Amino acid sequence: MITSPDRTSLTLEQFTHRIADIINATPGLSDVWVTAETSDVRRSTHIYLELVQKDAVTGQPVARLRATIWRNVAARLDAEFFGATGRRLESGMKVRVKVTASFHPAYGLSANITAIDPSYTVGDLMRLRLEILSRLKAEGVLELNRTLPWPEPALRVAVISAPGAAGYGDFIHQLFTSPARLRFDVRLFPALMQGDRTPAAIISALDEIAAEEERWDCVVIIRGGGATADLAAFDNYELAANIAQFPLPVIVGIGHERDTTVLDYVANLRVKTPTAAAEYLISRGEALLARIDDIAARIVARATTLLSASREQLAYISASLPYAPLRALDNRRRRLENALTGISHIAATRLTPETTRLVRLASSISDSVARQTERQHDRLERIGGLLAVLSPQATLSRGYSITRVDGHAISSSDAITPGTRLTTTLSSGTITSLAE
Repeated sequence: MITSPDRTSLTLEQFTHRIADIINATPGLSDVWVTAETSDVRRSTHIYLELVQKDAVTGQPVARLRATIWRNVAARLDAEFFGATGRRLESGMKVRVKVTASFHPAYGLSANITAIDPSYTVGDLMRLRLEILSRLKAEGVLELNRTLPWPEPALRVAVISAPGAAGYGDFIHQLFTSPARLRFDVRLFPALMQGDRTPAAIISALDEIAAEEERWDCVVIIRGGGATADLAAFDNYELAANIAQFPLPVIVGIGHERDTTVLDYVANLRVKTPTAAAEYLISRGEALLARIDDIAARIVARATTLLSASREQLAYISASLPYAPLRALDNRRRRLENALTGISHIAATRLTPETTRLVRLASSISDSVARQTERQHDRLERIGGLLAVLSPQATLSRGYSITRVDGHAISSSDAITPGTRLTTTLSSGTITSLAE
């Protein structure tokens, strides 16, 4: 059975005012010390932040409350906190604050902070961050990526970001609408940028980039906007270790100026926004172009100087060219005359003694030939006399004879047989006989 609804009702404003009256008048909700972790701290005239409590096992937020430190106490609390801790109030700090619950019909529930206990400073996120950084430093990898040299130019950019993210769009827009009109080669490697699966997704994208390392000059990891509490995924040891040891320079732009993570301490460069990452790459390209323009200007200036000097030299040569052959001929003629004079002097100096030497040599040769001829004549006469004494005719004259058989002289009777015809030559005449 359906009953008729009660026609008596409140407007939303009336209802929220009732809530405000209850909350604002409850003594147990005023000036209460609360422990929590700060998140999304923003500064203007006042300080706005979130107070967060996380599950000890999963690390996920189990309670959140907007909080405000109003202008009339913000400067004093900020100064006291900095004086005690050496740091300004920022996201990721565990704090103990005195709060008063406040409910506004238009803005909802929040807490007004009126005091901070500085001894309750470093929160779980900060402690985890310090532990990760200490571990990376002990392993000797903390500064590796930060010390990598940048290639020139750095135009091939691998980007890790969520597909369709506004931050990625801002990055691309800034990169390709620059007045410098640099030709960047950009490729998106998609990855989740919030939640528990973020570290694994980014590491997987880094592995893809490392597989084609020669294809890229640098890596840009960007995330646009979002609550500071969502940055907890970036305070991860495995992710930080991968970036610290990555072989290419890494730019990290995953938060705003007020937010920091472990990645900001290990990356080659930390920027506050995706647009700032693009501006940095553009500035490197513009700096390189400026250096190239300067070199080109110096080359042009040098070439202009050389051309000017060459023109002057060419003009001088052109003016001198009609007279150059005559001057050359005159120079050669003078050199030839000098050479002839020198040769005449040398001839007069050297030929006279040589002529005298030849005359003496000729006289000496004549005397030597005469003496040699006379000696040879005497020798021939002696030989002729000896031949006359030893000749066969002289021997025959002394009573000897020569017996021949068939024209051959014989010296033994053994070679003669009876009846052999013998011819005997005497000093005067020849005798023919037969052997018996």
